[in-house]
Amino acid sequence: MILFPAIDIKDNKCVRLTQGKFDNVNVYSDDPVEMAKKWESMGAEYLHVVDLDGSKNEGYQNRKSIEKIAKAISIPMQTGGGIRSEERIKNLLNVGVDRVIVGTMAIENIELLAELVKDYKEHIAVSIDALNGKVATRGWQTVGNVDSIEICGVLESIGIKTIVYTDISKDGMLSGPNFDIYRVLSEKTSINIIASGGVTTLEDIKRLREMNLYGAIIGKALYDGRLDFTHGLKITKM
Repeated sequence: MILFPAIDIKDNKCVRLTQGKFDNVNVYSDDPVEMAKKWESMGAEYLHVVDLDGSKNEGYQNRKSIEKIAKAISIPMQTGGGIRSEERIKNLLNVGVDRVIVGTMAIENIELLAELVKDYKEHIAVSIDALNGKVATRGWQTVGNVDSIEICGVLESIGIKTIVYTDISKDGMLSGPNFDIYRVLSEKTSINIIASGGVTTLEDIKRLREMNLYGAIIGKALYDGRLDFTHGLKITKM
């Protein structure tokens, strides 16, 4: 299982939100590049980078930070946040991002996504962000009626290999992930699942690994010092 340190960027700073609320922001570093290099030096195999401003308003004000991270590290990185066009996908892949994560596109324009997957294949992943089992879009600002489990099956059918599934109610709460939803997804699909939201303890990582998940994203627990990244890595290799 891959352990992904999260680097969430807002106003070109490394921050964490709680439950995706933009009025609940903690700034952890003024230099996301140095943070990326830190996680790489500690043994990270893959980074998870999110453009929070882009996810909300489709802007690209954090582009320089993302480009600098891609150039500064030798490990792969996946990036999401406001990616709703082929042009944006191309731009990110061209500057060194290894996997682009789309979210809103999968709900609002799945026909386009199906076409793009034919060309970009495993370089595209989908973020499913759910609240009470329904998918949220537009930077978690809009919750519709799309069932989060059913859409994962649809995504697998069009060729998506990897999803990042976030239970919004768990995000930043340091209360543990939604193990039940990951169990259901594992049973109903063969897609690669990256758990996101609430991963807080070494026991959380152990349980997710035992469920044979592809990966887990850790954010606030790392930045608040509640979880030791090196110890977490050891568990993923057991």
